[in-house]
Amino acid sequence: MYKTLICAEALASHIDDPKWVVLDCRHDLMNLAAGREGYAIGHLPQAVFADIENVLSGAKHGPDGVFRGRHPLPQKEALAEALRAFGIDDDTQVVAYDAHGGMFAARLWWLLRWLGHEAVAVLDGGMAAWQATGQPLTTGVASRARGRFSVRAPFVPTVTVQEVMDNLEHGRRIVIDARAADRFRGENETIDPVGGHIPGAKNRFFKDNLQADGRFKPADQLREEFGALVDDPSQAIMQCGSGVTACHNLLALEVAGMPGAALYPGSWSEWVGDSSRPVAKG
Repeated sequence: MYKTLICAEALASHIDDPKWVVLDCRHDLMNLAAGREGYAIGHLPQAVFADIENVLSGAKHGPDGVFRGRHPLPQKEALAEALRAFGIDDDTQVVAYDAHGGMFAARLWWLLRWLGHEAVAVLDGGMAAWQATGQPLTTGVASRARGRFSVRAPFVPTVTVQEVMDNLEHGRRIVIDARAADRFRGENETIDPVGGHIPGAKNRFFKDNLQADGRFKPADQLREEFGALVDDPSQAIMQCGSGVTACHNLLALEVAGMPGAALYPGSWSEWVGDSSRPVAKG
């Protein structure tokens, strides 16, 4: 069972295995059609496209009309139904990939663990690693029989915006922001309406989890780097702009052997949806 990362060579040996499902998670936050367009041009054999906006995220506003962020969590049963349509069973090995160093594939990795599915991994190095080994792409659309996926107890915790607010007063938990350093400081903000960060948060840009070739750094190096920020992973909260790249830091922590951190799904986009919440800069 692969539970964090898988190399291209290992995936290639299982690409036609009926008990494996490969999901293409390519996306572009500034061009929402880019992922599906890229899939049509060429994707891994047998891969099915998993849409970040419409499948791996839920409604931006709750039943009460309150803004929940740009990529709030989907309803569990709705996501489970999508996974069944992808052909996923309870014992299926799932592999997620993208072309962005795992930026979006890690979201799917986390979501499946949130639904209690342990056999899910991210293709280390993504499409570039796949093609570097000489493996082919295809334009054919995979057709799979409907799966029998069931929602089980989650492997991963979450926190609400109220819990993050309460933490400002008590300060027992450390908040780690996965955005680029300039956006964390409140500079060059082009996605959300307000720049800055949650007071007291620390910055760990998700791309710092990667080597120059786009693969994840070794476990011991990740453990050393995260250890400088986090004493107890179970007391850490991971966030980003909208709850997507925070999952990259959560995957890196898992690779480092430091499990237990929680995701704040709404992240910065939800936080600044209410002007009464404090903002720090610099």
